[in-house]
Amino acid sequence: MSDFKPLSEAISKGDVNAAVAETHRALEAGTSAQDILDKGLIATMNQVGDRFSSGQIFVPQMLRSARTMQECVKLLKPHFREGDVVSKGKVLIGTVKGDLHDIGKNLVSMMMEGAGFTIIDLGVDVPPEHFVEKVKEVDPDILGMSALLSTTMPAMADTVDALQKARVRNKVKIMIGGAPVTDKYAQKIGADSYASDAGSAVTRAKELLGIS
Repeated sequence: MSDFKPLSEAISKGDVNAAVAETHRALEAGTSAQDILDKGLIATMNQVGDRFSSGQIFVPQMLRSARTMQECVKLLKPHFREGDVVSKGKVLIGTVKGDLHDIGKNLVSMMMEGAGFTIIDLGVDVPPEHFVEKVKEVDPDILGMSALLSTTMPAMADTVDALQKARVRNKVKIMIGGAPVTDKYAQKIGADSYASDAGSAVTRAKELLGIS
C-alpha cells in the first residue's frame, strides 16, 4: 500500500475510528510499520503543524489530530522490533518551577512525538535541579522549557545557570516557549532557540539538530 491519502485525511480531521481502520488496512496489505509511521503519520503531522503555525487551524483541531495519530502509533508499536524505529532525537521537556500550566507543553510534546522525536516529559513545576539531574541521566539532544506566567520566566534563566554550574550546558540544546516568552528573552538567558507555538517547536528542533 503506497496511498496514504485516506489515512492522512482521517488524521487531519481527527477521525480516530477512520484513522485506526486505515492503519489496520495498511498493515493487512503488507505495508511496513515504518512506512506507515514515516509516510502516513509523521508526514501528516508535519502538515498539521504547518497549518497550525500559519493560522489555518487552531488548538482544538491540532489536539484532535495529535491524539488520533497517537492511537495509530499504539497499533504500530507491536510491529516494530527493538531498534527498528530511528528517533530524530531525544527531547526532555517540562514546565518550569512555580508554573502548573501544561496545555502548551503537552501540545509541543504531542507534535514532537508525531514528528518522530522521543519525548521524556517531566510534567509541571520542575525545579532547575531536577532538569539538571535528568539531563545527566537521559542525555537528551534538546531540553524544552515552558512557562505561561511572566512571574515564572526567571526559572528558565535559573535552569540555564544550573546547567552551566553542573557543566552540562554544552551537552544539550535549550529551547523555550510559552505565552510571555520571546525570542529576545531566549537570547538574554542564553537559550539556543525560542518557539512561539507547538508547530514551530518541531521546526526549531529540527533546525537545532540539523535534520530535515
